[in-house]
Amino acid sequence: MSNPGEGDLTPIATTSQLAAYLASGCKTPDRFRIGTEHEKFGFRLGDLAPPPYEPEGIRAMLEGIAKDGWEPILDRGQPIGLSRDGASISLEPAGQFELSGGLCRTLHETQAELEAHIAAVRPVAAGLGLGFAPLGFHPLARRDEMPWMPKGRYAIMNRYMPKVGTRGLDMMTRTCTVQVNLDFASEADMVRKLRVSLALQPFATALFASSPFYEGKPNGLLSNRAQVWTDTDNARAGIPAAVFEPGFGFERFAEFALDVPMYFVYRDDRYIDVAGASFRDFMAGKLPGFEGQVPTMGDFADHLTTIFTDVRLKRFLEMRGADAGSPAMMTAMSAFWVGILYHGPALTAAEALVRDLGAEALMAVRAEVPRLGLDARWRRGTLRDLVEPLVAIAEGGLAARAHLNASGADERVYLEPLREIAAGAPTQAEYWLARWHGDWAGDTRRIFAEAAI
Repeated sequence: MSNPGEGDLTPIATTSQLAAYLASGCKTPDRFRIGTEHEKFGFRLGDLAPPPYEPEGIRAMLEGIAKDGWEPILDRGQPIGLSRDGASISLEPAGQFELSGGLCRTLHETQAELEAHIAAVRPVAAGLGLGFAPLGFHPLARRDEMPWMPKGRYAIMNRYMPKVGTRGLDMMTRTCTVQVNLDFASEADMVRKLRVSLALQPFATALFASSPFYEGKPNGLLSNRAQVWTDTDNARAGIPAAVFEPGFGFERFAEFALDVPMYFVYRDDRYIDVAGASFRDFMAGKLPGFEGQVPTMGDFADHLTTIFTDVRLKRFLEMRGADAGSPAMMTAMSAFWVGILYHGPALTAAEALVRDLGAEALMAVRAEVPRLGLDARWRRGTLRDLVEPLVAIAEGGLAARAHLNASGADERVYLEPLREIAAGAPTQAEYWLARWHGDWAGDTRRIFAEAAI
């Protein structure tokens, strides 16, 4: 989740301003960039327990990495993140360590950024007796065993989440994701990309599923993370029907965003709890505690970070449906979406696969995915039927980009893990379950050594 910031102080008077703010993200295709974010669970090497903020835990990780030229991000005087050259390191509520990468022109740059991050994390973690493993849901710990980071917004969410769903605190403390942030050229381009990516998000969840364990044992699911999102806070999560309605665009999304309940207002370096309040009332000067005041564009930007739809619209699009997984799969996730969304013919081909599917049908597929993965029903078959054609579409899009690395390979090289699944290899979740039933002999603890970066 985002680090704090005051942002743009321009007062908001109309919904059209909000639409214009979103539209200001439009870029010409030559300026399209790739921003990848990925999270991972920390664990103590001695007992595999999640590390606390301090001592000898997450704070020490931040301070160790900061020595390499990163600037600390503070919340009430305590380091809760780092920033450098347009990238940041932030903390999820239970100390899940997240890199929010910089804006990369090519997937080769994305891969190099990931490798550099892992290389920076390893020695600091080793010196503290820690390791890190990217998995979609914590495979061992109970919720009450997870620590809490000293981030003001998390205290507010901790109080509010149990009021609106049964799994919100699990989402905060026991899940990790990987997402890619991508650009659009115009309102029409945004609408096409948002509709296609939302329609394919259940497929991506199944393809990248990597969380089949719950408190030490399989519980019949392939993505516990995805199951958590079905009952976290449905006012701000899932697949919004408005996206598929005629006339959808920036202003219609702004209207949707105004109906998502608020969490906080950020003032004077602190979070003020207004959880459940209306942003519309804030715009009308009627927000309790802020009577007579109107929000700024910075407040709206903060509010957008509290919308958890499967694809989130800011001044770019965030693909949010995948479990965290191996480094190769994390880059493959970015490659998959870049190949489909950044090449016109590829986007058209993907549109043909999801034509005439509305929010209701997609939510039905989404509900099956946590348990069935790629075997969830899709039209007259299953999601598994989509693997080969969608990987081929992504390959075509990446080939057309023609970005070569030092070895002369183009960006298609990062799709190799998905080609293997298309050829019959197991997904990450299926692989972990095979290990559990086989060589691990039911000892889930062994996943940490094998999944560690």
